[in-house]
Amino acid sequence: MKHKILVVDDEAEIRKTIRLQLEGTIYEVLEAEDGEKGIKVLSNENILEVDVIICDVRMPKVNGIEAVAYFRENYASIPIIVLTGYPDVQLAVDFMKGGVIEYLVKPVEKEKLVEAVIKAARQRTIFSGSQPKT
Repeated sequence: MKHKILVVDDEAEIRKTIRLQLEGTIYEVLEAEDGEKGIKVLSNENILEVDVIICDVRMPKVNGIEAVAYFRENYASIPIIVLTGYPDVQLAVDFMKGGVIEYLVKPVEKEKLVEAVIKAARQRTIFSGSQPKT
């Protein structure tokens, strides 16, 4: 069974890179080009099948700060990884205090990304009772 990862990022190349980095693992990547589309994707998916959300910060329409707040409020059981090209220590602290699992800076190495996804997915599956195999 494939586990789904929602990648919310306005850069198509970043979404493609993440999809390629997770290729060959148990993770299937769903893509959204901004927070508004990410919210729509989640509302159209079986949320029990979405294990992790990876979200950029700076995006048009609904930005990452707004999207993460929405995801935390409406889908609290889905772990979130923030992936940004503009690191900000205070923002990272605020995200982590708000329940974000990991704050990564672009470009992120494949091993670090996969490790963060596995860590987040394990937290998600603690609640569902099934552990994804890596």
